[in-house]
Amino acid sequence: MKFKVIGAGLAGVEAAWQIANAGYKVELYEMKPIKKSPAHKTDMFAELVCSNSLKASRLDSAAGLLKEEMSMLGSLTVPVARECSVRAGGALAVDRDIFSKTITEKIKAHENITVINEIVNELDFDDDTITVVATGPLTDDTLAKSIQNLVGDYLSFYDAAAPIVMADSVDMNKAFGASRYDRGGDDDYINCPFNKAEYESFINELVNAEGAIVHDFDVYEGCMPIEKLAKRGVDAPRFGPMKPVGLIDPNTNHRPWACVQLRRENSKGTMFNLVGFQTNLKFGEQKRVFSMIPGLENAEFVRYGVMHRNSFLNSPKLLDADFSLRQNKNIFFAGQITGVEGYMESAASGIMAGINAVRRTENKPPFVLNNDTMIGALSEYISDESVTDFQPMGANFGILPPIEPKIRDKRERYMALAKRAVESLNSSIENM
Repeated sequence: MKFKVIGAGLAGVEAAWQIANAGYKVELYEMKPIKKSPAHKTDMFAELVCSNSLKASRLDSAAGLLKEEMSMLGSLTVPVARECSVRAGGALAVDRDIFSKTITEKIKAHENITVINEIVNELDFDDDTITVVATGPLTDDTLAKSIQNLVGDYLSFYDAAAPIVMADSVDMNKAFGASRYDRGGDDDYINCPFNKAEYESFINELVNAEGAIVHDFDVYEGCMPIEKLAKRGVDAPRFGPMKPVGLIDPNTNHRPWACVQLRRENSKGTMFNLVGFQTNLKFGEQKRVFSMIPGLENAEFVRYGVMHRNSFLNSPKLLDADFSLRQNKNIFFAGQITGVEGYMESAASGIMAGINAVRRTENKPPFVLNNDTMIGALSEYISDESVTDFQPMGANFGILPPIEPKIRDKRERYMALAKRAVESLNSSIENM
């Protein structure tokens, strides 16, 4: 049996890694450097484009639990991320270039992985080939049409990325370094505080600024443009990415009315991104409006926010929980194209697709985790045929079955859910 993985993003490299470590030869197809998607800038694998943050690290968080489960299943990306992490309070953030470079080197060095730089235009339907499609939310148009011809129901949405500024261009007489509730170091985040008048003036300019795309695209909540969020109500950003909770402005000794957080973008701390400020504004408008943020009046923007096309399957109608296509069990999908939302969620789906691709060729039953694990719950969600209005889903404790009787303290409840998940996964691994 021949193994073929299409796409060397986070999901693709994880799928190839699982297949190769199981002792099978696998061909990993990547269209870069022949062709790049609108969002990608380098020729490296597992390129991070929307953020350098892989979210929380602690076990009693949904993101932390997800990464723990991935590590238990032999993840490639999680240990690499920890090796090249940068300080970000309680989050796991990475130097993006080092992360992608390390992943690329490990993949190319594996004796069972052959990297083929080629644009794949059509899916194989060879009975002797098992294919994992991990082409991401920016699947090339020709291949997208081939997939659409196969599955019929194929959806699109639009995703936004946040701007990045040079750290030394931030006015630290107005901004201040601190993590929320003093978690982490003071240089992990830069905070730009607003008073009420400054905030209202900023929001007014934000909602009236000119966007780069005139259509009102349906962007999912996890990457909603800040200007679209602001149009929901003047206080919407203040209770979202601009929330001031857990912060005290040392210039006033009070909590700000609102606050923009800048998160360390690289290990040197020379660049910071505007947390939650994915945007679709024209570049000139971004410079004008975001320079109204206290401390960013003279900020140097090294990258403006961008908007790009993302696509995902109506997976509940198409995929089983092992990420295989119901109508053709030799074809697996992984990554954001399946409707999992987030970098690590995509990588986790690649792990599961790779494991199950191997089990398929070995005539073993699918390896499907219990829904009391984070990966199992995500797998169940994307394959639940009862879901009628399917939208992308990221890791969160709300998709896990509750513990009874209910634990009132949220931190204790989350830790109990995490410990249960780890025990469940251990049991599943032992019985593989």
